[in-house]
Amino acid sequence: MSLPFCDWLTAHGSSCLEAVAVIFGIVSVYLSTRENIWSWPTALINVSLFSALFLRSGLYSDTGLQVVYFVLSLYGWYEWLYGGAGRTAIAVSRTTNKTWAVVGALAVIVWGLLGTITSRLPGTALPYVDAATTTVSLIAQWMMTRKLLENWLIWIAVDVIYVGMFIFKGLYLTAFNYGIYLVLAVLGYLTWKRSLETISSSASS
Repeated sequence: MSLPFCDWLTAHGSSCLEAVAVIFGIVSVYLSTRENIWSWPTALINVSLFSALFLRSGLYSDTGLQVVYFVLSLYGWYEWLYGGAGRTAIAVSRTTNKTWAVVGALAVIVWGLLGTITSRLPGTALPYVDAATTTVSLIAQWMMTRKLLENWLIWIAVDVIYVGMFIFKGLYLTAFNYGIYLVLAVLGYLTWKRSLETISSSASS
């Protein structure tokens, strides 16, 4: 038995699956901006739902990305609780130049390989754009698990691209979702920056 709201969404180019995924995604990202540990279990539900949605839409790189997100969410859950000194909760920090160099090199390699592979799959949509956003998103997500402040700057850039890509694919509710992510990414950067400044002030006093 179908629900009237689901039927309405389907008639307007969306689905209940997309709607529920969007809700959990927004809740998860908002909790991340607050450094709330519940961002990770809600993220697990979110990525599971989006994995099914992207598979149906032919966005294979993003489908695989959700699987990796699932693993990273489990890792991030652990790191936020025990990743600090002496297995304490991890604190916000800045990304070092060495880390930037490593993730930058990895990004170029993974983007090239992923774009080449997915471009040869039947039904693939925007293979190199999809591969680029997938690669950079993975880096940003890993940085979030380590509470590196600059992860939010990367998310801001990626979310702008995602909004355009999902509009192109006709996933309007998901595009709206990423528009909200964009706003939350700005909020997350400002909030985490204040958290870092508080930590720095406490350490110097």
